[in-house]
Amino acid sequence: MPAPDFFTIIQKHRPALENYERIYRDIHASPELSGEERETSKIAEKHLKDLGFEVHANIGGYGVAGVLENGPGATILLRADMDALPMKEKTGLPYASTRVAKDNDGNLRPVAHACGHDLHVVSLMASAALLYSAREEWSGTLICVFQPAEETLSGAQAMIDDGLFDKIPKPDLVLAQHVMRMRAGQVSVRSGRLLTAADSFEVRIIGHGGHASAPNACIDAVVIGAAVVSRLQTIVSREVNPLDLAIVSCGSINAGFNANIIPDECIIRINVRTYNPKTRKQVINSIKRIVKAECLASGAPEEPTIVPLSSTPATINDEETATALEKVFGSYFRNNLTEMEPTTASEDFSLLAAAANVPYAMWTFGGIDEKKWDDALQSDSINELSGNHSPYFAPVLQPTLRTGVDAMSLSALHFLQRKSQASNPVR
Repeated sequence: MPAPDFFTIIQKHRPALENYERIYRDIHASPELSGEERETSKIAEKHLKDLGFEVHANIGGYGVAGVLENGPGATILLRADMDALPMKEKTGLPYASTRVAKDNDGNLRPVAHACGHDLHVVSLMASAALLYSAREEWSGTLICVFQPAEETLSGAQAMIDDGLFDKIPKPDLVLAQHVMRMRAGQVSVRSGRLLTAADSFEVRIIGHGGHASAPNACIDAVVIGAAVVSRLQTIVSREVNPLDLAIVSCGSINAGFNANIIPDECIIRINVRTYNPKTRKQVINSIKRIVKAECLASGAPEEPTIVPLSSTPATINDEETATALEKVFGSYFRNNLTEMEPTTASEDFSLLAAAANVPYAMWTFGGIDEKKWDDALQSDSINELSGNHSPYFAPVLQPTLRTGVDAMSLSALHFLQRKSQASNPVR
């Protein structure tokens, strides 16, 4: 039987994207922090209901899941994340965010969609419309999940814990995508390692405070903290096998308020990235050992506390799924299918697949203006282009949105059998 003509199906059923561009601008201008995605989730929920999906809302916070049953066949889950970052946008776009909101600690923070989750949301909305329109071309069950709190690596687990798979059918396959610092219009998929595991901790060091003129009468938590931060950098260089990837970063250190007061505590927030589970365990154990040893060596009056803040496993794409996607993407996007090395960013979406005990794959697509990218490539200055989590990250709207819509729709069409092949396996 001849292969389906995915290009014709997508071109015929892709919705007019002008309306989705408007929705994108609205979401971009009104970003919501992790766990606060109330309005964004309402947009996704209404869209799915208007299309005719069975919709479940407020899962694990503001998570949304839409189900479209369309005959026998595989059950495919497509996922998009919704949350923004606590940072000030500096793109200068006419629809740039000026929003300020309270974070989880009650502090007012500027908020920006600096990681492309707004594009993910709108791409999945448009893909849902395309696939609904093209339902005569496929058979099976489509699930569209709009996930909260990816940036805090807590949203996927929250949805699972809130009974996601009691509310929706168990998927056979979980798929997702992420816009990255790549040339707009390009797509990349790879088997195996894609994203690292991530673990974050808060360390609280207790000293004995006092007057800055009498440090001999104090146990300086700042000095202990400085020693900890410095010593932690030896873990990767002196304890981890050079052939394994590991990163230990101290992203926050806070102690005291005045120059003439030695504070009695120092709080450090540490982030770890690894691929190998054995290395992950080794690095975390080393952090705990070093923190406790430095406090002991300095005569700290109390043992330090080391509290986990977030944790997510590495994203390791299923080989068979990624290979199939590479083939279908190569046929559709042709010269715009590119190779991408594994990255040290992290994601929690694989937890959705792990909870259902099914394979998964994530691919990336580009958002950098083609001319800017080509000029930077020519001048060997790619690293100077703003990427994810930069206040200047501003994906060009087209062809980025169209690429995201087409890639997400194409992946679903490939794994959802045609009516005449409904008895075939998912691959």
